[in-house]
Amino acid sequence: MQQPPGSGARKAPEEDDDGGGGKWSVDGDAASENPYAELVTRLRATWLSGKTRPMEFRVAQLEALGRFLDEKKQEILEATALDMGKPRFEAEFSEILLCKNELHETLNNLSHWMKDEHVVKNTATRLDSAFIRKDPYGVVLIIAPWNYPINLVLVPLIGAIAAGNCVIVKPSEMTKNSERLVAEALPSYLDKDCFAVVTAGVQETTRLLENKFDYIFYTGSPSVGRIVMMAAAKHLTPVTLELGGKNPCYVSDTCDVQIVAQRVAWGRFFNAGQTCIAPDYVLCSTEMQEKLLVALSKVVNDFYGSNPQESPNFGRIMGDKQFRRLQELLCSGQVVIGGETDEAQRYVAPTVLVDVEPSDPIMQEEIFGPILPIITVANVDEAIDFINSRERPLVVYAFSSNSKVVNQVLERTSSGGFCGNDTLMHVTLTSLPFGGIGSSGLGMYHGKFTFDTFSHHRGCLHRNMGLEVFNALRYPPYSQQKLGMVRAASEVKRKGACTLL
Repeated sequence: MQQPPGSGARKAPEEDDDGGGGKWSVDGDAASENPYAELVTRLRATWLSGKTRPMEFRVAQLEALGRFLDEKKQEILEATALDMGKPRFEAEFSEILLCKNELHETLNNLSHWMKDEHVVKNTATRLDSAFIRKDPYGVVLIIAPWNYPINLVLVPLIGAIAAGNCVIVKPSEMTKNSERLVAEALPSYLDKDCFAVVTAGVQETTRLLENKFDYIFYTGSPSVGRIVMMAAAKHLTPVTLELGGKNPCYVSDTCDVQIVAQRVAWGRFFNAGQTCIAPDYVLCSTEMQEKLLVALSKVVNDFYGSNPQESPNFGRIMGDKQFRRLQELLCSGQVVIGGETDEAQRYVAPTVLVDVEPSDPIMQEEIFGPILPIITVANVDEAIDFINSRERPLVVYAFSSNSKVVNQVLERTSSGGFCGNDTLMHVTLTSLPFGGIGSSGLGMYHGKFTFDTFSHHRGCLHRNMGLEVFNALRYPPYSQQKLGMVRAASEVKRKGACTLL
């Protein structure tokens, strides 16, 4: 665990809607010595030494992460339960199983991913070697949120290690038990010359961002994402921003209502709704709304019993400020399912709202809680127009027994990802890229996409020192004859054009 010298107790940050931190700024006291400068310098020296580059080193560190997940499994379950009442099933699935999937996918394929990628050559370079080298960036910073405090630390870390980088990890200070576990246990599994965990509040993280990193990976809110991007811009540092958004869920009139209710309720109420890819609101016809309300009421009872507050399968809201914010959002529309709250336990019942207006407060921000508004639309065209009138979301969901309707929503909307006839499950595939677009994020990861994100794709040409007579064609004095021969050797010609009938 790394802390700034003399930092003392950290100021409690103002909570952000989706775990990104509090009110940051990019202004620091430039005249004072940065408390993290020595750490960054030390890691950069290690990276420059080449220690992280061999595949054997990367594999050893990745296998150590696997041991961390195995040996600290019980501590992970306990920490996430203490922080936010996360049910054991949900914690094992989201914090451990999905991390192991990423780890095994990476270990299974790393030797292939690391290989130089040879590319097509023209006549002029036929005897040369042209390839893409996957270079590590150097020293990278990973800033994780609180809603999945283990997963959203380890998944990007797996890719950063696999790509050969040195890494500083900053877990969320909001989930204190998970932060303590990561800070105290994780460094004992990894090479301390190459990897560090920094515990920091808002003020310290602001100072941390003043340092020059070679890549920054941030997961959290759009507002803090802008601040991170501004800090990175001072050093021209590339970034990945995994942000949030109001994810629409269109339900057509042609579908099995009970199945839809089960899949939507699971996606909305998993982790007590504190999931960036949760369906944020439903769009459906008035007729479908009536059927869906009956089905959702039954599903909530089936999932959590008549009193979800007593259910071991339903979590709690992470912090007091987040709880109060959700209480205020319950004033939008009309509560038809749930609506009960308990401030002492930070409990918000699985809730469904109707008669919600697009201008209501609950439709102005990501909910990040177990509340599902329903907005009625006349048809799929009106639903698509509604989606397209708002910021592009992290994911669009569409339910219909008619695949043409699902494809229509896919083709006519834009979002980071898409999932038809289910929720959340697209994120379980390491073969799919995960990331946002527009205000929902920048860049992508998961599986090979994480390795690629943390790798600089370096275009390389290694030429033969002989055959200079052919190279002489490009040297002055120039002539039309030389230009013709150079063109013949290097020109890319268009293949036969397709004529549209």
